Amino acid sequence: MSEIRFRLAGAFGDFRLDAQAVIPATGVTALVGPSGSGKTTLLRCLAGLARAQGEVAVGEAVWQDAGVFTPTWRRGVGYVFQEPSLLPHLSVKANLDYAARRAGDRPGPAYDEVVAMLGLGPLLHRSPEALSGGERQRAAIGRALLAKPILLLMDEPLSSLDAASKAEVLPHLEQLHRSLRLPVIYVSHDALEVARLADRVVRMEAGRLAATHDAASADPLARLSDGQVRTLARAALAAGLEAGA
Repeated sequence: MSEIRFRLAGAFGDFRLDAQAVIPATGVTALVGPSGSGKTTLLRCLAGLARAQGEVAVGEAVWQDAGVFTPTWRRGVGYVFQEPSLLPHLSVKANLDYAARRAGDRPGPAYDEVVAMLGLGPLLHRSPEALSGGERQRAAIGRALLAKPILLLMDEPLSSLDAASKAEVLPHLEQLHRSLRLPVIYVSHDALEVARLADRVVRMEAGRLAATHDAASADPLARLSDGQVRTLARAALAAGLEAGA
């Protein structure tokens, strides 16, 4: 099985990163931990946006070692930030076209496939400022996918959204998880997101990574459908459990 391998160490102001792991290059790896533990710093180093000493490889592609530092634009990495980073002067379609042109002939999901999976068809000719928060983030995810990455990094992509927008985007992320064979490292503080999306969970503390846990075995709710979760929630309410308790 193809693997994602990294060993990174470096100082960033008062913070020190010292993280290493070997994880499967398949499915969704959730990266969790308290604020300030280094999750975003690690993602930025994997993407080449920040530089630490060490090694980074995805399958046979070596992005960094003692003699190599591949720039971000050549790494074949997609990055979805907390805030949608669409080009504001371009329509949704033009944002997607921009990513697709830069990807060239690399293998990856087809344009129409991405548009359909994320429900972007009705939004293509709208400007980013005319979109809701959830719509902007769906477009940003689509643009990242059309760059045809070999690794997708998602840094709390739903954290800036309200509850309704999260509920809009999360099913699309589940569909991507089911449909695409693309490894994803997904940073989140939200237990529900992790339970619904993750195949494995890695915890970060003070710049270091703890052991990897299989999400399905660690959480019996992880592979329940949305309908099954709602059925359980209704049963709990009927049994007297208060919502939000």
